Amino acid sequence: MQVEIKTPRIECYKCMRPSSTCICKHISPFQTNTRFIILMHPKEYKKEKNGTGHMTNLQLENSEIIVGVDFTNNNRVNEILTQEKNTSFLLYPGKDNFNLSIRKSSEINSFMGNNPHVFLIDGTWPCARKILKLSKNLQKLKRVSFDNKIKSKFIIKQQPESLCLSTIESVYTVLNLLNKGDLEQCDTKDFLIPFDAMIAYQLDYILNPNSKNYCATANRAVIPKNMYKKNTERNVIFEQE
Repeated sequence: MQVEIKTPRIECYKCMRPSSTCICKHISPFQTNTRFIILMHPKEYKKEKNGTGHMTNLQLENSEIIVGVDFTNNNRVNEILTQEKNTSFLLYPGKDNFNLSIRKSSEINSFMGNNPHVFLIDGTWPCARKILKLSKNLQKLKRVSFDNKIKSKFIIKQQPESLCLSTIESVYTVLNLLNKGDLEQCDTKDFLIPFDAMIAYQLDYILNPNSKNYCATANRAVIPKNMYKKNTERNVIFEQE
């Protein structure tokens, strides 16, 4: 009996996607006054080819990824919090947060300073809640949020609510609000191009008759999924044991 040997799929080591759907040509990194620290759940790190945290990191020169679940004793997180105590914030929804959508420019600048450090959690909402519950140091941070009035374009991934955004869409929204508040002066018009390219690749795959996931009886229109099923300095730093 002859055993078929499968040829390993070639992946791009930068965007972590198959070479056939590499998005690197769409990546246009730029500098920001705000430093974004992406706290990535290990489950999210393992599925990087479809995740947007890594993509966000590639687009922002002033950003980094730290992988873990409980960041209470994480050396890198605590180093940032010690050095940047008064300018560190957590991007997380809540009624008592500093809402960027309704604040004036002077209020934003007064609250956040010139070079804020914004921590954001990259993972499913249950994973995000677990990270925040376990991470005592994150619980102490001042929180910022925004009012979202658009539906996510991430139609290939299920969301708990239709207005929930992916990591890259959330950062895009925050940057635009900080631009309006005169804290940032960055051009975000091409920021979501890699994200749009990834979605297009995924849709082509789903609707391709030669794909193993193709369903001949499926609707040709892809409907956004609103609910979960029940059943420079861009470095990756893993959680310290």
